[in-house]
Amino acid sequence: MTDAAATGLAYVEPEPGGGPRLAHFPVTFFAVVMGLAGGALAWQRAAEVLGAPDGVGRAMFWVAATAYAAVLLAYLAKLVRYPAAVRAELHHPVRLAFVPTVTIALLLVAAAGQEVAATLSAAAWWVGTVGQLVLTLYVLTAWISRPVFGMQHVTPAWFIPVVGTLAVPLAGVTHGPVEVSWFFFSIGVVFWAALLPLVFTRLFVHDEPVPARLLPTLAVLIAPPAVAMLALLRLAPDGFGAGARVLYYSALFFGLLFVASAGQLRRLPFFLSWWAYSFPAAALSVSTTVMAREVGGTVLEVLAWTLLAVVSALLAVLAVRTVLAMVGGRVCVPE
Repeated sequence: MTDAAATGLAYVEPEPGGGPRLAHFPVTFFAVVMGLAGGALAWQRAAEVLGAPDGVGRAMFWVAATAYAAVLLAYLAKLVRYPAAVRAELHHPVRLAFVPTVTIALLLVAAAGQEVAATLSAAAWWVGTVGQLVLTLYVLTAWISRPVFGMQHVTPAWFIPVVGTLAVPLAGVTHGPVEVSWFFFSIGVVFWAALLPLVFTRLFVHDEPVPARLLPTLAVLIAPPAVAMLALLRLAPDGFGAGARVLYYSALFFGLLFVASAGQLRRLPFFLSWWAYSFPAAALSVSTTVMAREVGGTVLEVLAWTLLAVVSALLAVLAVRTVLAMVGGRVCVPE
């Protein structure tokens, strides 16, 4: 008997078959909320800096908050009725990285709601921050202690817990002690730097390519530096300088790298993982708008407007494709 089997930590693929749709409701649905909340933040910053309509960002916040409540209720129903299915996700070598989207989505809703619904934003931030710490510790402990994980399981989705820690300061400077935000920011930066060579090794030289279903997670490469730049400016608003520039231009380069590789992505059928495009694109949009504010210049302003349009169109397409997939019975099914 192996050590993994002896400790009960090895992942065992569930038996194939259908079963109730709720049992297959994926934790990745919270990525939908991340995209919507990111879109709200993009429009809010555009209203502040570029003169975009103010009401769009506010309306999108309420859409994101409502979507979070609906997804959370569905996932809690899954937890109550099919706890074994939830445990399977918590032990899955790939889906485990998506588990922190539960709290990341809440943190982003909190960030988008700071000026729209301050009390709701504060409550969401405190719950999301505590939950993010718990889930980050859980995921990192699993990566350290479970022998089931190998290089073939590494994907850009491994940055998702990092993005969650970097998202804490976005509303944390408003709602909590600043040292709490510095704590999470420090964790995020260190683990982003630690995971980057591991993910690059998988993408560049590993003999097993990333599965087609997970190729949209390549967009996640954009998110850590973009969110880190925004978090840094929240923590040190008068300290715009080399650090913020390096983070922004890293995110911009990853965005260009993603566009350069987009040809192979267009041929993929729709998966719920397509929502992995949305929040990184929104984070790059917000960070570009902030750069336009800090640096100025026509080029950055044009790029900020362009990215805002791209994010808005992307969210609309993803929403339509998701609804069509749900109606067609292609969501919440065995993988």
